Amino acid sequence: MSFESNLSRLEQIVSQLDGDRLDLNSSLKLFEEGIELLRKASVELNETESKVKELVERADGVLELRDFGG
Repeated sequence: MSFESNLSRLEQIVSQLDGDRLDLNSSLKLFEEGIELLRKASVELNETESKVKELVERADGVLELRDFGG
């Protein structure tokens, strides 16, 4: 799933958990799914943040993308 798909599914889960119609077992399953989606989205966000940090401006004002290792 993409980052956006994960966020969309998380919103659905939160909406379902906010309702009163779920039993405890169903709520727990949704909560577990939400935690897993949150972890995946967090990893992807951190990876993207690392890539953005590698975009630096050279002395002549030109932007370049450097490998993460230097």
